[in-house]
Amino acid sequence: MNKQSFLSILAASIIIASCGNKNDKSAQAGGAPQVKEYKTLTLQPKSATLYSDYPASIQGQQNIEIRPRVEGYIDKIYVDEGAVVKVGQPLFKISAPEYEQQVRTATASIKSAQADLSSAKLAVNKVKPLVEKGIISKYDLESAQYTYESALATLAQANAALVNAKVNLGYTTVTSPVNGVVGSIPFRLGSLVSSNTADPLTTVSSIGNVFAYFAMNEKALLSFTKSAAGTTLEQKIKQLPEVLLVLSDGSTYSEKGRIETVNGLINTETGSVNIRARFPNPKGIIRSGSSTIVRIPNEVKDAILVPQSATFELQDKVFAVTVGKDGKTKNVAITKLENPAGNYYVVTEGLKAGDQIVLEGVAALKDGSEIKAHNESAETVYADLK
Repeated sequence: MNKQSFLSILAASIIIASCGNKNDKSAQAGGAPQVKEYKTLTLQPKSATLYSDYPASIQGQQNIEIRPRVEGYIDKIYVDEGAVVKVGQPLFKISAPEYEQQVRTATASIKSAQADLSSAKLAVNKVKPLVEKGIISKYDLESAQYTYESALATLAQANAALVNAKVNLGYTTVTSPVNGVVGSIPFRLGSLVSSNTADPLTTVSSIGNVFAYFAMNEKALLSFTKSAAGTTLEQKIKQLPEVLLVLSDGSTYSEKGRIETVNGLINTETGSVNIRARFPNPKGIIRSGSSTIVRIPNEVKDAILVPQSATFELQDKVFAVTVGKDGKTKNVAITKLENPAGNYYVVTEGLKAGDQIVLEGVAALKDGSEIKAHNESAETVYADLK
């Protein structure tokens, strides 16, 4: 073998060896699994005020349908829709001339009855001395007295007819029975209305106080009332904390309310019970029919609080993901209070103080996955709690 051939073989061997080393390093680098970093939290007992939100509808303390008591044509409409009215304030004027005629007729009947009464009284006074002297019989006196009593009854009947006529005439002016806000007015001037008309003239809602109606499922109600003092449901309701009202624009209403009643029947279709809370409405800001949210505070002490974003649901169960000292994850089924608590769950079983849970991407983590834990401070995780 000459020198040139030897050098060529040696160079080729070096190149092959070099390529082999690179492939080995690449294979080694590609085969090494990359451990992903996740935010975690070490659980500790915490006290806080949590809030449960329930959609609610608003109704005035009184929603009174205004209906006419007499038949006639609407002659005047004194108010507009949405107007604030006082008790006794005129709302409508109904044109019914026959009631004015009835008043005039009843007045004339009274005058006629008074004249008949005076005549009957004169007859009694005329007959009485003649009977005493024996000139005429007692029968004539009794007859005159009966005529007098009949005239008295006729006068009383005429007076009653006048009162009744004036009452009917008064019904032609329709007034508000309460302080409140006028609803829609479906009728216009000239419309014929009566007590048998299907639609009311309008509705007046008394909104000095308003009622918020909302529903709560049976388990949540039991959980909510267990923490309240008292032996009976009525006593527990009185001890419940004041509740808040969130308006449609997301702002919190300035006045706090109280839960007053819990319906005695549970809806078998929905498994929920209707609840009523009362809120003062001195400025008339809240109107009947508004859509709002009732926010109920729930004070918890030394509880395990877990962000809802750190859990996932599977087959009607709620799971959290814990991290062991070896950096491997474990899916843990948890039991929580049925009463929803905003962005957090109050965990009663499955987790304990000192457990480290994963805060993000838990649904994608498989049981036994190896992760790199980046522990967050409790102040950061619970920053929105008071």
